[in-house]
Amino acid sequence: MRADLALVGFGHVGQRFARLIAEQADALRTSHEVEPRIVGIATRRHGSVYAEEGIDVERALADSAAGRPLEGPGGCPSAAEQLQRLGTASSPLRVLVETTTLAIEDGQPAIRHIEAAIDAGCHTVTANKGPVAFAYRRLRDRAAAAGVSFLFEGAVMDGVPVFNLVRETMPAITVRGFRGVVNSTTNHILTALENGDAFAPALARMQAEGIAEADASLDVDGWDAAAKAAALANVLMDAELTPHLVERTGIGPETAERARSALRRGSRLRLVASASRDDRGRVVATVRPEELPLEDLLSGLRGTANALILHTDLLGDVAIHQLGGGLTMTAYALLSDLIAIRRRQPLSSSG
Repeated sequence: MRADLALVGFGHVGQRFARLIAEQADALRTSHEVEPRIVGIATRRHGSVYAEEGIDVERALADSAAGRPLEGPGGCPSAAEQLQRLGTASSPLRVLVETTTLAIEDGQPAIRHIEAAIDAGCHTVTANKGPVAFAYRRLRDRAAAAGVSFLFEGAVMDGVPVFNLVRETMPAITVRGFRGVVNSTTNHILTALENGDAFAPALARMQAEGIAEADASLDVDGWDAAAKAAALANVLMDAELTPHLVERTGIGPETAERARSALRRGSRLRLVASASRDDRGRVVATVRPEELPLEDLLSGLRGTANALILHTDLLGDVAIHQLGGGLTMTAYALLSDLIAIRRRQPLSSSG
């Protein structure tokens, strides 16, 4: 089955995804019966390109790497225009792949991109936390009414199946709360501080590897973790949080002595995101550095490792542990969502 893809956002994650679908083309075709092709790319800095027959992805990657505007035979329509064209394409699967950066103020313009895709009859996948953290219910219900998918596995813990795990394999389970280390950049920094390194070089390494947010203050000030906490609470606990409703404390250069002091006392400092219900049944969430005993699973996380512990009614505590994160893992999340959309199609569909 052919799948036409429009990529809105073409930074580190979007480019790695473009390469990944090329690398996995044979497996996608033979094992998953899907043949994706990129028909459009829209960016904020490098312009856009669209071609119904598929664009020259290698050229787009080279142009982006060189800082040149995207060029192609189909002109440079805006993201909104591309989604309108995608909605009328003949391909049996039409998918927006949304990878713009997190806008912590209100989740825009990612939310508008997803709404436009849904209204055009397109499925959507995103690695952006904003839409789930700010507008999950609205987008979920809008997609359901339109008969399309809205998937976002890459929004938390890269490609590790958190949302899919609960949705697909935990029927009748109630998630009562969670706690976890969900930001790779800050965990790497805290580990480096324990080892005697300085704050700035540790952050610079995460920026150089493309793991830190484009605006690194989103990581170190706790906003990225707050957005992930809101997203997890909204999806798994039916909350209506935004990152601004999450009590938040980040880390900075002054955290170094606190991290080293904790280690001397036989514990470790970790930036923990958590959520639970209060006495009135409301979901409350926090992000803050916490000193954890060494036997705590979260305490043992080193470098870019992440983990999430779900507190459930019937299975007790269920832990999901990721030993390391990176661009390939996040790009894989988009790929896994694309495969999930293919699996939802009738077996008779072809193209």
